[in-house]
Amino acid sequence: MDRPDAIAADDRPTLLLSANAGWNIAHFRGGLVRRLAADGWRLVVAVPASGADALAGLPVETVPIELDRSGVNPLAERRVLAAYRALLEAIRPAACLSWTIKPNIYGTIAARRAGVPALANVSGLGTTFLRGGLAAWLVGRLYRHAFKDAVVFFQNRDDRDLFVTRRLVRSAQALLLPGSGIDLDRFAPAPLPDGPPIFLLIARLLVDKGVRDYIAAAERLRAAGVEARIRLVGPLDPGNRSAIGGDELQRWIDQGLVDYRGEVSDVRSEIAAAHVVVLPSYREGLPRALLEGAAMARPLLATDVPGCRDLVEDGVNGLLCRVRDPASLAAAMSRLARLDRPALQAMGERSRRLAEDRFGEQQVIEAYRAALGVVTGRAA
Repeated sequence: MDRPDAIAADDRPTLLLSANAGWNIAHFRGGLVRRLAADGWRLVVAVPASGADALAGLPVETVPIELDRSGVNPLAERRVLAAYRALLEAIRPAACLSWTIKPNIYGTIAARRAGVPALANVSGLGTTFLRGGLAAWLVGRLYRHAFKDAVVFFQNRDDRDLFVTRRLVRSAQALLLPGSGIDLDRFAPAPLPDGPPIFLLIARLLVDKGVRDYIAAAERLRAAGVEARIRLVGPLDPGNRSAIGGDELQRWIDQGLVDYRGEVSDVRSEIAAAHVVVLPSYREGLPRALLEGAAMARPLLATDVPGCRDLVEDGVNGLLCRVRDPASLAAAMSRLARLDRPALQAMGERSRRLAEDRFGEQQVIEAYRAALGVVTGRAA
């Protein structure tokens, strides 16, 4: 991983990309990265050094930008802003693209001060914003300052309208994207497995993802004698204020409530082995786990909240349940568990059609290319 002052000169126009983890760009934006490189852009990616290995194999140069995604120390935050300013001075990009909260805020502020066009992506509102209070007010103030002149992409209308209503952005700045898009060839339809129904939740182990509600629903299903297997895939996230601890997870495992599969690098085999993909989240941008499940022709079960309901048409390709309500979630799981195989297959086929019609990766890539053409004057 190179220092900003060690990046060699290059005749190609440069784009700066940044997120709070290398896996975010590698996993969600790999297709975009490859297309931008094919368009002739030199791509410099700023991420924390600890996660840069995830970018191996992509046509990018990486530089470290050290940030604590959960930290609130004012001095540390000032150092992050200064680091972005130094990086911009060193590489002088034609534009900056950012994802996740701190790169969106500090990278975009630094870009505006350097006279560099910025394109930020609000892919979800985050725990701090969801919980309200002083911290949420402060984040809102920072967003308003950062996004003053930026192009801002949102993944659902609810988030966009909230930012416009609160005057954090102007409506003319705010563009909608169909999530991060999905590679429809890589996430191909898979036949439903045999046997009793298997429910799968793919998420970081956070309260705000509805993980506790999922386990509480599993307890209700067990008490009601509903035959089903409850699976969970995803990492612990101890740095998050909404984190579920390892001890709590182990209790669930010991009680036989959940089949915990850990963190996996490729979720396709887990989705293929499940009948229904579940996400009882409290709010999302456009949830990747549901999108992957839809592309692989799985019925979806999610809470009726922004982001989730963009992917689930109740009774058509899955079911919606009430948020923060394990009883409602358990009732929906029970209903799906009692459907026969043809009914589940029909729901899954409708999920796949939705992914094909609205959420293909190429649609997202073309939206970025068009926006870059406008702000840089360089045609896609």
